[in-house]
Amino acid sequence: MSSKDVIRAAVLDDPQSHEDVHVHAIYDKIATHFSSTRYKPWPIVAQFLSGLPTGWIGLDSGTGNGKYLPLPYDRPGSVLTIGLDRSRNLLHIARTAGQNPSPTREVVWGDVLGNGWRSGAFDYAISIATIHHLASYERRQIAVERLLECVSPSHGRILIYVWAIEQDQLSKRNVPLDHEALSESTEPIVGQDVFVPWAMTPQNVKAKITSNSKLQAGSSDSSDGPETCPPPVYNRYYHMFAKGELTMLVRDAAKALKIEVGVPEEYTEPGTRGITVTQDGWERSNYYVELRCWEI
Repeated sequence: MSSKDVIRAAVLDDPQSHEDVHVHAIYDKIATHFSSTRYKPWPIVAQFLSGLPTGWIGLDSGTGNGKYLPLPYDRPGSVLTIGLDRSRNLLHIARTAGQNPSPTREVVWGDVLGNGWRSGAFDYAISIATIHHLASYERRQIAVERLLECVSPSHGRILIYVWAIEQDQLSKRNVPLDHEALSESTEPIVGQDVFVPWAMTPQNVKAKITSNSKLQAGSSDSSDGPETCPPPVYNRYYHMFAKGELTMLVRDAAKALKIEVGVPEEYTEPGTRGITVTQDGWERSNYYVELRCWEI
């Protein structure tokens, strides 16, 4: 099996326990290597941050190595983005994200399902390649609810990105799909739970080879030299989204919070709170959705 192959998975245990083993523990182990491969901002995310009004304060929920904290590059310091992540090792890297020398970034250790913010505390929020690590639909919905709760109900803006089942030709991930079944299905399509391997870079390690007899004799062969060992591979859990699934998730989260989905012109009752979906698309093997909040 290639390290690029995606493996079908099933969440058989408690979702939180599944994430602890197959997400959180792994990212703490691979943080440095992972960060070295994640340095270029995605264009739509960069455009979103560049279009924010000066002085706004926002949240990067699942900030990882903090690559979006210094943005926008065309107006450095015009907005303040606070990074939240579960991985302490990634947060350590995120604190100094950006060009050297860079200021210390504002980061917080926490869970994207937590409710530690005052309601409406932020002007904007982004969640980039994070929600797909949650191991149940209910938990993914709660993560979206937390984003809706933490931004201003009158002007808040939100951008969410998740990995898609539909991968483009440039993708490094080989996703096993039944294309005929997908094209012929008339039922709502739900994404796939998978393991995505992360292979560490090859390295030489000194292998200490001893036989049972040598162990019993208390001796070892000191002439053993470095031996090339295969790099460790860690299987990270993902829920890869199908077309329309992210939008459905947003609608369910809004419904749970009694937030309307539409444009304000469609409503007249005072006190109505809503969101407008301003972008809903697919880009480079990801689905994304942009939301604008409003209230009457």
